[in-house]
This record gives sequence, structure tokens and C-alpha cells, in this order.
Amino acid sequence: MAKETQQQSIKIRELRHLTLGMPASDGAGVKLTRLIGTPEINMLDPFLMLDAFESDNADDYISGFPPHPHRGFETVTYMLAGRMRHKDSAGNEGVIAPNGVQWMTAGRGIIHSEMPEQEEGLMQGFQLWVNLPAKAKLTEPKYQEFPAEQITVETTESGGEIRVIAGHTNAGAQGAVTNDFVKPTYLDISLKQSEVFSQNISSQENSFIYVISGSLVVGDKQRIVKKKQLGILAEGNAIKITAETNTRFILVSALPLNEPVAKGGPFVMNTQDELRQAVEDYHSGNFL
Repeated sequence: MAKETQQQSIKIRELRHLTLGMPASDGAGVKLTRLIGTPEINMLDPFLMLDAFESDNADDYISGFPPHPHRGFETVTYMLAGRMRHKDSAGNEGVIAPNGVQWMTAGRGIIHSEMPEQEEGLMQGFQLWVNLPAKAKLTEPKYQEFPAEQITVETTESGGEIRVIAGHTNAGAQGAVTNDFVKPTYLDISLKQSEVFSQNISSQENSFIYVISGSLVVGDKQRIVKKKQLGILAEGNAIKITAETNTRFILVSALPLNEPVAKGGPFVMNTQDELRQAVEDYHSGNFL
């Protein structure tokens, strides 16, 4: 009886919103698609921004992201193709290669750069901005970098793969990244045609998927999400994805902070006064 009650309590998440994002550029003119952080989707608490970049034209990415400041949130760069070199004012440096991740906690302040480590070929990946709670806005900066070989890969019964960047899968595979603030789930999932992926999730979390290749259907209502589309998932405590074709997508989810947000370029605080202080600290040399 207990098992039956537990099964009845499962609520599959359906598709709530679908978007292609909008063309944008950042850094020194890097062309990208902004999916979160737009007039359509301002933010999806605690996710402030999601950019997808993909080009085999070096002119679209060669100028990279020269040194610039951040305060009050975390940046996550996940590479699918190409190589990007990170340097920051805390002395961290490393090259992110395909299927590698860099998770930087800006905290009270950091200046970093991300520059292409190539002059030709495909550059593809994502940058995600994750907000920090008020109590951690001025925490010490932190940097985590994991190459592909250090990312846990779970193989499914049908031959698919789940790369666990943060959080864990239903089977218990644990991500390489540790996060003490919002404890997100970040999975890179490759499914064979007709394969079904399931993930238990807190009903309070905000969750989205982005299709890298192929197409999939969400939930029991079978809403289709195609290549280069981002889908925001509705409420529920379980995610069910079925691959229409061989498909690769990311799933990102976390509990919302439910705090006020004051955004100003590279700074994200809780109030306008804190935002003004961040700008003043940066220009006066008291930023770090």
C-alpha cells in the first residue's frame, strides 16, 4: 500500500515555456544566443543568464572575453567543442577543453578573462550565471575546473550517457562540482532514439532543458523540444524525457533563492545601494 501511495504522488513535469532565445554579443564581440536574461525570460531564479555559443567562424569568437569584473554570483562555463583559457585576479588559470567545466564563484569580487585557445575550428558551449544568496554575496572567490576525464559519466541500459557536472542522477552518480549555496543539478544527457530518461527532482526547484542536437518530448503530454530550443519545465517532482531521435541535451535545476535581485552589468546584488557600492568598490580599487 505504501508503494502504491508513493507512485500516486509522483507528478511528472510538463513543458511550461519554449524559446529560441535571441541573438546577442558579449565580451569583445563574441556572437552568441542569449536564452535566459532576455526581455522574454529575465531570469529563472536562481539562474540569471544562459548563453549558448556555437560557431566555426573564428571572427565570431576570436576576440573572446578580455578581463572584466564580477561580484555577487557564479559563472559556469561548459565546453562542447573548442578550447578556452581562463585567468583571474585570484591567480587561477586553466584551459577548458571539450566536455570540461569551469565553475567560478565571484563572491565579493574577481576580475577574470576567458580567451579562445584556438584561431580556427568550432567553438561551442554554454555560460550560465547562478545567483548567490544574500548571505554569500561577499564570500571569498572560488574556482573549480574539471576536465572531461574528471566528469562522472553514467551509462544507461540503452547505451546513452549522462555526464554529471553537478548534483546527482537517480542512480546516485555524483557530479564533480561542489556548490555550498544553491546545490544545483547540471546534467549533459545523450539518449538513443526512443530512450526514456527520468530524474527525481524537488517540486520547488526551477528546471530547464536545452537541446544540443536531435529532438525530444517532455512529460506525458509529449510536447516536442527541438535542436537549439530551451524548454522551461512546469511544477512537479519528476522529469520524464523521451528521445525522438538520437538526442543530446542539458538539464539544469535548482531551488530558487526567492530574494530581491539588483542587476547592473557584471554585478548582481540584492539592493540598488549594494549595486552602487560594488561599482564604487571596483573603481576605487577596493573591489577585491
